[in-house]
Formats: sequence, structure tokens, C-alpha cells
Amino acid sequence: MPEPQIQTGAVRRDAAKRRVFARLSIGAGNALQVTGILASFLALRLSQSARSTAVSIFAMVLAWLLLYFFCHAIAHWLVGRVLGIGFLFYTIGGTGNPGAWPKGLRWIFEHLPFFGVQTEKASMQNVSPGAKALMWSAGVTSSAVVPTLSALVSWRSGVPFSGWFLLFALAWALATLASNWTSQSGDYSKARRALNRS
Repeated sequence: MPEPQIQTGAVRRDAAKRRVFARLSIGAGNALQVTGILASFLALRLSQSARSTAVSIFAMVLAWLLLYFFCHAIAHWLVGRVLGIGFLFYTIGGTGNPGAWPKGLRWIFEHLPFFGVQTEKASMQNVSPGAKALMWSAGVTSSAVVPTLSALVSWRSGVPFSGWFLLFALAWALATLASNWTSQSGDYSKARRALNRS
């Protein structure tokens, strides 16, 4: 995720651990993320209509995964643009919040292809602290809520084993929110710092 303009030493150390694999223009990044989100809806529909239990379960999990990977950075961008924040480019790389994961999972999440988005410094300086806080909060909130809604839809549609998957999705969402809230490099910490500077 994009780094705040003023950082503490702890945040700088955590953010420096993010492995960036690629950089995309805003247009290309938005197109790729929208494609991923549309693919998740197709997978969700397949999970509801497939005659095979295995295909239904696979499609349900795929829909959740696609939303988890593709809704975060675009939520930052969308909320930020509405509030007057400009962005330079997207990055694809490991988690921007490695300290939130236990050692066993940390290595995996440092190597997964998460989207990040880089803010434009001048526009960040010209918007209110509340606008910055909303932009920072949009990403992780979207990562927790949107995939969980897909699991809820699967459960309401009667997809096999969707009740158990919904419980997993809810636990994952709560853990995502909690770990981000306590991490110094998480989006919610960036939002709090923006509000504290007001």
C-alpha cells in the first residue's frame, strides 16, 4: 500500500520489506483490477449453478480469493479520487504490512501479488486529514468486507459447504481488521496518523 508522507522509523522498516514485482499505470491497474472483480462475479455465479459439488466449492473459493486480491487498492483509488487525491501508479508486490502476519505466513504474504497504489504528494498535502483517513481506511475495509459478502451470497444461495466457508471468511475478515488496526504500517494506522496531524 502507499506510504504516508511522514513516517516513523518503525513504519519505514516495515514498508521497506515490501517486495515489489511490477509497476502499472493507473489505467492498466484499474483495468486489471476491474477484470479480476468481474471474474469473481462469474466464479460466484458458477458456484451457484454448477452441478458438481467440487466445481461449486472451487468457484466459491476462487470468487473470494479474486475479491481479496483485487478490491483493496482500487478502493483506495476510488475513494481517494472522489475526495480529491491524485495517484501516480499501481505496484504489484508482497504485503505492505508484513509485521501483521506470524512468521510462518509472513514469507508467503511477502511473495503474493498484492496491488498497492502510490499517492501523489501534492494532492495529499491539499486534502483534509479526514479525506486522507477515509482513503487509507478504504483499502483494508474493502479487503475485509467485500470478499466476506461473496461468502455470504454463496451461503444464501445454498452452495455446498458454504456455511463453513462463511465462518472462515468472517474469521479471516476479523483477523484482517484486527491485525491492521494494531500494526504500525497498516492502513488504519496511517488513517489515525492523518487524523492526529489535524
